[in-house]
Amino acid sequence: MTEKIFDRTLDDVGNILLMEHVNVTIPSQELATLFYVAGLGFTRDPYVMVSTDNMWINVGRQQFHLPTRPTPQVVQGRIGLVVPDPGALEARLAAMKEKLAGTKFAFQTENGGLVVTCPWGNRFRCHAPGPEFGDMLQGIPYVEFPVKPGSAEGIARFYREVFEAPATVAKEPDGAAARVQVGCGQWLVFRETTRAIPPYDGHHIAIYIANFSGPHAALLRRSLITEESDAHQYRFKEIVDLGTGEKLFTIEHEVRSFFHPMWGRDLVNRNAAQIQRSYIRGRDTFLSGVPPR
Repeated sequence: MTEKIFDRTLDDVGNILLMEHVNVTIPSQELATLFYVAGLGFTRDPYVMVSTDNMWINVGRQQFHLPTRPTPQVVQGRIGLVVPDPGALEARLAAMKEKLAGTKFAFQTENGGLVVTCPWGNRFRCHAPGPEFGDMLQGIPYVEFPVKPGSAEGIARFYREVFEAPATVAKEPDGAAARVQVGCGQWLVFRETTRAIPPYDGHHIAIYIANFSGPHAALLRRSLITEESDAHQYRFKEIVDLGTGEKLFTIEHEVRSFFHPMWGRDLVNRNAAQIQRSYIRGRDTFLSGVPPR
């Protein structure tokens, strides 16, 4: 009997085990509810941040954190979404057109996928579940950022050496792109562009890492730590060239350990296919691995 040979490197994740949330400020919880809940079909967290100063939106194992502020924040690139039923998503978004009129809300099919813009300009690309996303049936698989020409190699090296995260660089028509693994079926993409890059406005992402002290020491040696939040969390903003110290890109990372009380929290996700006219008893909760109908 021939023993089956597996490529064990395919399951290497690295030190970053989860990208948990993307944080952008919003001016209106009403518009955010229409877009993220009624339109995209996600779920407002029923337990945490339930007042008018912040709202958390559950998306599978990930979240959007949406503090209420007068000025909205916009991610410079775009955010990937995995949704269980892209057809149903498009129908829900069409139903939001009138209610979100006068905002930047828009959606269209592009290269076989649905591209959506939120009321304040954040852009999303929506995907059906697939093998490239692991077992994710609903979630945030990636965030893409535009970066200046010649910076992709340095960004990949930063994540490989500081965070021990698998990172590759691929050539593309407009330059190169660094792809950093930040969990099972999750990654960050830093794509070189000659276009003007919007100024950074303070939005952030949150990651959980296994080796918590090593990256902290590496960042501290370079004076990159911007906040010593508590015993289980710290923050940094600048991605730098490890050889020269040149700043390559700015995006705040909220870095958390496995001792953080939010690690592994069970998030409530509703089945967006449930509506009054076609209600099915016992199917209110979105269950991974179970089709919406």
